[in-house]
Amino acid sequence: MTTWRRIVRQIRCDDLDVETPEPSWHHRLLMEALAVVAAPARAQAAWLERHGVVTDEIALDFEHACRLAEGLVEAGLLSSDALPDLRAIDSIFEQMTIDKSSNRWAIAALAGDAGWIRARELAQQALAREGADDSALPDIRVVR
Repeated sequence: MTTWRRIVRQIRCDDLDVETPEPSWHHRLLMEALAVVAAPARAQAAWLERHGVVTDEIALDFEHACRLAEGLVEAGLLSSDALPDLRAIDSIFEQMTIDKSSNRWAIAALAGDAGWIRARELAQQALAREGADDSALPDIRVVR
């Protein structure tokens, strides 16, 4: 058996014993994803380069974290007032994915694309409403 198969099998076995993360952990994921969306284009580009990921990872991280939003509202960790902004950002990224006419996922688009600009504004608004610290972008671990 190859090493990677052993690792996959071990992960599957261990998953049976893993507890669901606490809502506060989900809240942190959402706030971190929002912080990256809200960051100035230069900071986003530097973050992408530092972690060796492509631009659409910003939207993918946000999409994954956004799925947790309603549960966070129910848990009292997120204001329901944040939901319209989060849904709007998600919709912007979805439209950008559908739009095949331009290269909206290029690093150069971060500064000038209307979708990125609007998503950034909405994310800044949501973070301010939640009183979240957006002064530093999160570190991520990329598994390759």
